[in-house]
Amino acid sequence: MSNHRYHQGGNYMHPRISTYPHHFSYVSSCVKYMIFLLNFLFWLFGGLLLAIGVYAFMDKLMDGNGWLRLDTIYDVIFNISLVMIIAGVIVFTVSFAGCLGALRENTWLLKLYSMCLLLFFILEMSLAIICFVFPQYMNSFLEYQFTDKIIHSYRDDSDLQNFIDFAQQEFNCCGLSNAGYQDWSKNEYFNCSSPSVERCGVPYSCCINATDISSGLVNIMCGYGVQVRSVAAASKRIWTSGCIEIVRVWVERNLYVIAGVALGIALLQLFVIYLAKTLEGQIDLQKSRWS
Repeated sequence: MSNHRYHQGGNYMHPRISTYPHHFSYVSSCVKYMIFLLNFLFWLFGGLLLAIGVYAFMDKLMDGNGWLRLDTIYDVIFNISLVMIIAGVIVFTVSFAGCLGALRENTWLLKLYSMCLLLFFILEMSLAIICFVFPQYMNSFLEYQFTDKIIHSYRDDSDLQNFIDFAQQEFNCCGLSNAGYQDWSKNEYFNCSSPSVERCGVPYSCCINATDISSGLVNIMCGYGVQVRSVAAASKRIWTSGCIEIVRVWVERNLYVIAGVALGIALLQLFVIYLAKTLEGQIDLQKSRWS
């Protein structure tokens, strides 16, 4: 029997032909698995960051050096292992939502994922604008808010101590503020009124030549007694400028590179947000076709 249909009166009608084949899907496999792959990599990174943070935190607890005082926000910021745990949990959770949302085509998880990325993007752009538009304000803020607390806590946490030593050695600086090496007078071990042998001194990481070339050994006493010397005399043994100013100058010298990296990260985030919203729209179209 013919599939042709006729109205009364003999008018010819075309047979009904479906616009799309039965197996057609609005959901693009390319978009779906691109989101999954990107987030899977970040999920692994978040898990690694979390594992390292937990290991470092437990290691300090086992050594009896766990820094668990959480009276203020600074107690969290200066506890590097705890910062790594928090960052790892955030990256792990958000990327897992992106992975699962893409793989299972779950619009609720994709909405949550894209909103988190948008929030991160806004926070990053706000911080970048403040740093580039108001650099002197940021300098003053960092000096006022962090100098005393970081210097005072130098020996309270081994991770913080290692981080400060690393920064002072890499940037050839000593202390944080414009006072430079004199900042260390605020530490109870390096203060000139301290009964410690380190009184009137600075950490070895401030020294210009802390490591003996022939033996390879670090002279931890190289900074002893320099606080009572003038800047000219002290500069023969140690770096005298504060790290905040040195880092600011370094950023200005490498401004185009830093701006390029920041722009690349921002564009990548926007691209992933676009992919997530595209996939979300495709899933909604597919659901409306089924309904």
